[in-house]
Amino acid sequence: MGLYRDEGIVLRTHKLGEADRIVSILTRGHGKVRAVAKGVRKTKSRFGARLEPPTHLQLLLYEGRELDIVTQAETIDHFRAIRDDLDRLTRAVSMLEAADQLSLEGESNPALYQMLLGALRALAGHSGPLVVPAFYLKVLALEGYRPTVDSCIECGSTSELVAFDLDGGGTRCSLHRAGTAVTAEALGLLQDILGGRLGAALNVVASAATVEIDHLAVRSIEHHLERRLRSVAILDHG
Repeated sequence: MGLYRDEGIVLRTHKLGEADRIVSILTRGHGKVRAVAKGVRKTKSRFGARLEPPTHLQLLLYEGRELDIVTQAETIDHFRAIRDDLDRLTRAVSMLEAADQLSLEGESNPALYQMLLGALRALAGHSGPLVVPAFYLKVLALEGYRPTVDSCIECGSTSELVAFDLDGGGTRCSLHRAGTAVTAEALGLLQDILGGRLGAALNVVASAATVEIDHLAVRSIEHHLERRLRSVAILDHG
């Protein structure tokens, strides 16, 4: 037990006592860490404002028996463009929530960490309509649940793919149609996201097809998590 350094992204916080806060952080080297930030709710706190989602931080922590203790926090990126835009902030929180549900305390997951950091940077940079859906779909692939989007999950046909079967984990052809109808435009975007053409997908403008992708991605990640994302419900009713 002792001091250790890492960098991380603040996922969420909640109050502890009158002046402290418990902070959940997805770190590069130690997985998800839950740590106490002492006195950060006081007006004279040295780093209270830094320990808020979705700040990217350089951290010095002391390893404790149940909760670690934040002893130093230096900001790498405030993601000001996200913080200053309620829509972007709400979408960022939905990614933080998904990452929080998928990560395990004390188990390093550098791929998830890098994926979340990249998605936050993309959201801060241009706020394209597919940043969050692409994050969900890529995370599913990382978890070993990559949706099949280039062939029918029933027969393997690559033509006339017209539906997405959530339970089956992918697309279906017209002969084996089941699940949710999917347009050719949305299918093309799904194939871009999961087929190595992510940059092209992130630069598309909002359309009926991007709305389709958004709904499919949300339903897919919630199906995997076996729970609804609270922040998505806020987006739906905002």
